[in-house]
Parts: sequence; structure tokens; C-alpha cells
Amino acid sequence: MSIDRINDLREKLKEFVAERDWDQFHSPKNLAMGLNIESAELMEIFLWMPDEESYHLNGAKLDNFKEELGDIYIYLIHLAEKYGLDLIDCAEQKLMQNAAKYPAEKVKGSSKKYNEYSQE
Repeated sequence: MSIDRINDLREKLKEFVAERDWDQFHSPKNLAMGLNIESAELMEIFLWMPDEESYHLNGAKLDNFKEELGDIYIYLIHLAEKYGLDLIDCAEQKLMQNAAKYPAEKVKGSSKKYNEYSQE
């Protein structure tokens, strides 16, 4: 997704919320709670599904998956806006932190957390 598309979406979301006077309900606390609820709805799609099947969503399940991803993205944008944060900057910084925590030569092929592999 290009920066222009992200900025366009941010503006559309601001307009959508303003037209409905919903910003009064969008405290950081409420947005974080909404984000968690939408994340749980995303997980519900996969509940009891075999791992292999989770790679092959289609039909109504894929449609529902896309809707939940959209909801999650909207909540993330709203939450970042409350603090004047750029989501791409946040993600890039976190990726650099993870690269330092999980050097490829030490963790390749392992699912251990950073505090587990460093003890070996």
C-alpha cells in the first residue's frame, strides 16, 4: 500500500467519523478495546480449523476475513491518529528492534522467544 493510499484512507476515516460526530466516543481506551474485540473476531474465523485449512480461506470465510482485517486496520489508524503517530514508522522501528532481538544466525528455524535462545 502506497503512502498516498494510506493518507487518503486516513482522510476518509476522519471525514467518516466527523460526519457522524463519533470522535467523542473514540478515546484511546475505547479504540484499544475495539481493536482487541476485532482481533478476537478475526481469530474466531480460524477457531477449530486445522492449520492446513487456514491457508485456503474462500467464499464467506474469506469475505469475513477481509472485513475483520479492515476493521482492525481502521482501529489502528484511529489509535495512531490520537497520538499523532505514523503507523509505518512504528512498524519500521519495531522491525529494527525485532532484528536486534532475533538475529537470523541465532534463531533461524526456531520459534523460541528471544529470552529462551540467548540462554543456549
